[in-house]
Amino acid sequence: MNVAAVNQTTFRCWDGTGIGPGTPGTGAQDTRDFPKGPCLGGIRTQVYFPQCWDGVNLDSEDHESHVAHPVGIPARDGSLMFGTDCPDTHPVRIPFLFMETVWDTKPFNHPDLWPEDGTQPLVWSMGDPTGYGHHADYVFGWQGDSLKRAMDDEGCMTSYPGICEVLTRRSEEEMARCRQAVRVPEITEGQYIEKLPGCNPIQYGPEPATAVPNCDAVSTTISIPIETSV
Repeated sequence: MNVAAVNQTTFRCWDGTGIGPGTPGTGAQDTRDFPKGPCLGGIRTQVYFPQCWDGVNLDSEDHESHVAHPVGIPARDGSLMFGTDCPDTHPVRIPFLFMETVWDTKPFNHPDLWPEDGTQPLVWSMGDPTGYGHHADYVFGWQGDSLKRAMDDEGCMTSYPGICEVLTRRSEEEMARCRQAVRVPEITEGQYIEKLPGCNPIQYGPEPATAVPNCDAVSTTISIPIETSV
């Protein structure tokens, strides 16, 4: 596995003074598993999606091997995400996607909530207490040929969306009114829950996770996508 793939999914432990130093994935405050101590400013998760495609397959059996991360000589900070080449096996460059999520973990920084043995108390809802299970999925939602039109337009490829004239733009007020109705009747905020969603047990791995038989939790599976309304 190349350096870019290793650093594709990381955590940044904010110390409360700012966003932290270094390129996401290689900064001094970045780890590939959950931070080992309380983060005064919360935690940011960082995901780089693959930038290279094999040029043939739109999907693969593992949903990963048809795309790849770039290769080459890392930058001074160890990053391989910018200004590098695609491998010969995946020669087609695709749009570069980076996703970050900020988690307000500050309410859980009290020492009484942290184990005395040096471990950390955080766990993902699917039962992963290590953090290595963190990932992101890309769901294509562009209508018709709108993505291609945007990529072909010089204005849309700038950092200022106001000059992207080939696409219909929404105001911040319109975007704020876009709502997706709740379709899974489960507790998501306002109170503590007695068990993880889906009856997921806490499992450290590296063995494959095991499902709980006869789970009485509500199903999180829906049959068809439902359009949002503005």
